[in-house]
Amino acid sequence: RLWSAEADKIDFEFHTFSRGEYAWAFHEKIRQEAVSQVLYPDDSSMDGKLLRLRQQYFFVSAGLQSILRRLKKTGKPVTGLPQYVAVHINDTHPALAVAELMRLLLDEENLSWKEAWSLTVRTLSYTNHTLLPEALEKWPVELFKGLLPRIYMIVEEINNRFCLDVLNNEPRFRERLREIAVISDGAVKMANLAIVGSHSVNGVAQLHTDIMKNRVMNNFHALYPRKFNNKTNGISQRRWLLIANPALSDLLTRTLGSGWIEDPTQLEKLAAFAQDADMQEKIARIKRQNKERLAAFIYERLDLRVDPESIFDIQIKRIHLYKRQLLNAFHIMALYNRLRENPDLDVTPRTFIFGGKAAPAYYLAKQVIKLINTLAQTINNDKKIRGKIKVVFMPNYNVSLAERLFPAADVSEQISTASKEASGTGNMKFVMNGAVTIGTLDGANVEIREKVGRDNFILFGLSAEEVLNYHEHGGYNAWEYYQKDSRIKTVCDQLNHGWYGHTAFPALCNHLLANNDEFFVLRDFDAYVEAQKELEKKFRDKSLWRSMCLRNIAYSGSFSSDRSIWEYAREIWGIQPVAHTLLKETKKR
Repeated sequence: RLWSAEADKIDFEFHTFSRGEYAWAFHEKIRQEAVSQVLYPDDSSMDGKLLRLRQQYFFVSAGLQSILRRLKKTGKPVTGLPQYVAVHINDTHPALAVAELMRLLLDEENLSWKEAWSLTVRTLSYTNHTLLPEALEKWPVELFKGLLPRIYMIVEEINNRFCLDVLNNEPRFRERLREIAVISDGAVKMANLAIVGSHSVNGVAQLHTDIMKNRVMNNFHALYPRKFNNKTNGISQRRWLLIANPALSDLLTRTLGSGWIEDPTQLEKLAAFAQDADMQEKIARIKRQNKERLAAFIYERLDLRVDPESIFDIQIKRIHLYKRQLLNAFHIMALYNRLRENPDLDVTPRTFIFGGKAAPAYYLAKQVIKLINTLAQTINNDKKIRGKIKVVFMPNYNVSLAERLFPAADVSEQISTASKEASGTGNMKFVMNGAVTIGTLDGANVEIREKVGRDNFILFGLSAEEVLNYHEHGGYNAWEYYQKDSRIKTVCDQLNHGWYGHTAFPALCNHLLANNDEFFVLRDFDAYVEAQKELEKKFRDKSLWRSMCLRNIAYSGSFSSDRSIWEYAREIWGIQPVAHTLLKETKKR
C-alpha cells in the first residue's frame, strides 16, 4: 500500500496570515505532510535526520496497523498472527517494525510481554542488503528518544532482556555484548534490532551471506545459527527480456518454445546452439539493432553521435565509491592519454556509457558524476583521437532508460570492490540480454561466473578474502601504487591540476591517497587494464564473442525472481501458491 501523511487539523494561524506571512500560517500542516513527500530525504542535517526517522516510523506504523485491522476483520485472533501474516523487514529502514509491532500488541491488544515478543519474532523476518558499516543504520539515543519516546522505551526493554539473556545463558559472549547489543555507545543499532526481533536473517548472494555469517555478523550467527540463510536476488525475465528485448524474446520463443517465459531455466537449451553460426548471426543482428536504437536515442537526447559498430561498454548503477565508477574513469583517462600520444594506436572503437544517481549529500559521488561528464566533454570533442572512444553519461537513470540500455550492451561493468556489493541485479539483467561481464568476484558475480562458465566472464582484481585481510591486518599502501605506476601518477596529477585546460578534481585523488584508497582502485587498476585488453581481444574474434554472449543468455534463467520468490515463500514466509481458478480457465480458453 502507498501511504500519505495528512495533518489531523488545518492548524491555520489567522494572525500570522493577516501579517502577510502566508506560508508560515500553514507551517504545521506543511511540516506534518512533509513526512510522505520525498522518500529517503537528505539526512545530512539534524532536521533531515529527524524527518528520515519520522518517515520510517510513519510508514512502518501505518503498515502494521493496517495488517492487524485486516486480520481482525476476518475474525481471526491476533494471537494467531504468525499463522496468517508474514512481515518482511527489507534492509534496516523498516526495522522499527520490531518495536512498533510490540507496541501494538502490548498497548492496543493488551498482551503480555512474553506473548507479544513470541508473536513478533515469529512474524518478522529480515533481509540484510549491505555490509558497509556506514549503511548499517544507527540513531543517536537522544534523537531517537526525543522523537519516539514510547518506541524507545520498548527498544530499551528489548535490549535489556536480550543482554540479560546473553549474560545468563551465553557467557562466551559477555566480552562481545557491546557489539551485539541493540543499544550501545549512545546509539540504537537498527540491524541488531532487526536480527534480535526476527526469526530469519538472510543475505542476497552466497558470498554476501557467507561474509555476514563469518565476519560482519559472526557473533549473531554463533548465537542464532538457524536464523541465517541465503536468498540470492533475482530479476523478472518477463520485464527484462520479454518486454525490454522483444526481438530477442521472439527468437528465443521460435527456437525453444514459449516455456522459458514461465520457466526461465529452459533457456539452458540455447547452450546447444553456442557454436551454431546461424544462431550466432541472428543474435548478433538483434544486438546490432538494439545498439542502433540506443545510438539514435543518445543523439536525440544528447546531440551526440556514437558508433553502433563500437563496443558498447556500460556501467549503470548507483554512484558510490565502492562501486568504482572511478576505476572505470581512470581506465578511460589512461586510454585517452595513450591516444593523445599516439592517435594511430590500434584499439577497437569503444563507447563508454554511464548512468546512475548519487545520494543527495554524497559529495564525492557527485564529483565522480562531474568527472565523467567532463571526460565526455573533453574526449567527445577531441578530433585528434578520431572518435576512437566516446563517453556518455545518461541523465535521469530510471527503469524506462534501463530498458533501452541493457539490450544494447556488449560489456557489463561489474567492478565493485570484492566483499562490498551485497548482490547486484543489474549484473543479471545484462547477462540475460547477452552482455559479457567484466568484473570482480563480488556479490552475485560469483554465482553468475559459476553459471555462465569461467571462459564467458572476464575476471580481474582482488578477491573478497584478500580485501578483508587488508582491512583486518593492513599491508596496503596506496602511495606506492601512485609512485611506481606512471599511468596512475599521470591520471592523479591530471585530477589534481586539470588537464588540457579542463577542470581539476583534487578531492577525488586526495581522498584516494589520504584514506589509503579504501576501495582499492589503485591496487586493482593494472589488473583492470589487462582485463580490458583481454576483453578487446575476445571481442575481435566474432565467433568467440557471439558464443560467449549466447552462453550468458542461456545460463541466466537461475537468476529469475521467480526462483527467488519461491525460496522466500517456502523457506521464510511458510506460504504455498494459491491455485487461481480464473487464471486456469483463461489459459484453457
